[in-house]
Amino acid sequence: MFDLIKKFKKLFDNSSRDFAKSTCSNSPMSNNINSEDNLTVWEKVQIARHPNRPHGLDYINYIFSDFFELCGDRFNENDNAIIGGIAKLENQSIMVIVHEKGHDIETRIKHNFGMANPHGYKKACRLMEIASELKIPVLTLIDTSGAYPGIISEERGQGYVLAKCLELSSDLNVPNISVIIGEGGSGGAISLALSNVVLMLENSIYAIISPEGCSAILWKDQKYKEKAAEAQKLTAQDLYKYGMIDDIIPEPKGGAHQSKTATMDQVKKYIMHHVNKLIKEFKENPESIKRKRAVKFLNMGNATDA
Repeated sequence: MFDLIKKFKKLFDNSSRDFAKSTCSNSPMSNNINSEDNLTVWEKVQIARHPNRPHGLDYINYIFSDFFELCGDRFNENDNAIIGGIAKLENQSIMVIVHEKGHDIETRIKHNFGMANPHGYKKACRLMEIASELKIPVLTLIDTSGAYPGIISEERGQGYVLAKCLELSSDLNVPNISVIIGEGGSGGAISLALSNVVLMLENSIYAIISPEGCSAILWKDQKYKEKAAEAQKLTAQDLYKYGMIDDIIPEPKGGAHQSKTATMDQVKKYIMHHVNKLIKEFKENPESIKRKRAVKFLNMGNATDA
């Protein structure tokens, strides 16, 4: 078993180095990049998946103080793919819920590569309910390729739990903010992103299915993944254009992995701005928070005359 773990670790380390090299040194994503306009959609997909981007726990440790983790779903067990708890954002108490992928083979296995089981989303629901009782805002940091698609997950009601997260988010009587910090994949992402404010990092992605999955379904072959990525309109710029998100957080030249601290400083700045704005509105008119959230999402996709 020990030898097997060593082999997996070596394989992961080599693949991570190869991936980082291909996305940072031999492409427009190198240091001589001028702006995000230089990148193709597929290159943005690669940046969103870069293993050295700051992850959920990085943001918790950097942005917040006095983080107190809350574990378990009170039914089955704790899911390490979703981490959550109460923290301080400057002087404001806030409920933080994040996806965590892990940085190396050991932590990636521990966090299941950011793919949560039903008990992970049940935990998220529990934390949202606690935030509602305490009258504190909810912040979700999203970075997942999707909810875990295993047989056990389906047996434990993955679809129902994701729907429950959406129901709770829509009915939440406190402000909520979501930030897509890397991959925003499928129902595993949208279930934590029904918020008053939805932000995306400049090179993050947000889609109902991965480009590879879309290509396999439409063209019966994953080799058309780049074409699928273009058609999906999954970039922050496209989604902002269509009114699906509220703002785009700029990344350092070359992507978030080029400077984690600079990226996290920007994320904190945007979170602080929107949290303060929502809290002010919440104090003046508590009912407006829930109403505006509902109107925002119900109006998405409405057909209009040309």
